[in-house]
Amino acid sequence: MPPTEPLPSASSKAVDGNLLTDHPELYEARFPDPDGIAARWAEDTLRRYRAGARVLDLGCGTGRDAARLQAAGRRVVGADLSDAMLDHARSRHPGPAYTRADLRRFALGTRAFDAVVCLDSALLYCHTNDELDGLLDSCRHALEPGGLLIAELRNGAYFLGRTDLLDTPRADGFTWRGTSYRSHTTLSVDRTAQLLRRHRVWTTDDGAPPVTQRSAWRLLFPLELRRFLAAHGFTVLALYDGPGPRTEPRWQEGDVPGERTDADRLHLVARLTSAP
Repeated sequence: MPPTEPLPSASSKAVDGNLLTDHPELYEARFPDPDGIAARWAEDTLRRYRAGARVLDLGCGTGRDAARLQAAGRRVVGADLSDAMLDHARSRHPGPAYTRADLRRFALGTRAFDAVVCLDSALLYCHTNDELDGLLDSCRHALEPGGLLIAELRNGAYFLGRTDLLDTPRADGFTWRGTSYRSHTTLSVDRTAQLLRRHRVWTTDDGAPPVTQRSAWRLLFPLELRRFLAAHGFTVLALYDGPGPRTEPRWQEGDVPGERTDADRLHLVARLTSAP
């Protein structure tokens, strides 16, 4: 959207839409990253494990991380399923090549990349085993032998016996272009489907009716993730809970990967050791 377009209203979105991802300006307002910490962590990881220059940012969203990786000297392709996100990325974060792709199964060239980066739990939109197999099989074909898969995601193991993030609505909000946006978000565990489900209600101070949205992430456990990766020819080089771009304390330049997998986030580095 160009800056002069009318402010998106919560009333414009139907139930089960996504106010933030359908309106990328709102996404960046709600999740500001002025210091580029997510991209800086990804670039540090790429350098630490000596990845080549060709990078696929899978689930690139608004494109700000892809553009920062490009500015660091990478040759980046940003891939996302959302046309709104891709339009925003091309206009606001130029540099990378952007393309529409479904991370659950994609074909963006054989051996076309030296690394695949998948941030902000995008990998967990693979809800089923078949979908996760599709993503990893696609990555396997897209990567050069020896290429890296780098991911940052929620840790399913955190919810074993812990309920501090569950079942109680959490309020949050921000203001954008004079309108106040408030959300009440409840997380719950669907043990049968092995999903972390999110129920969110948005309200604004412009008189629009509330909007309800629902989404979910796959709950993956560290050993389970290792097993999936091994089945697709990947060797895990690092799997740890922090520090990272969304941990407390947050990652800083010079931090080294940890050794535990107990906290809310996982950080994965895996190398393709068996070519397709």
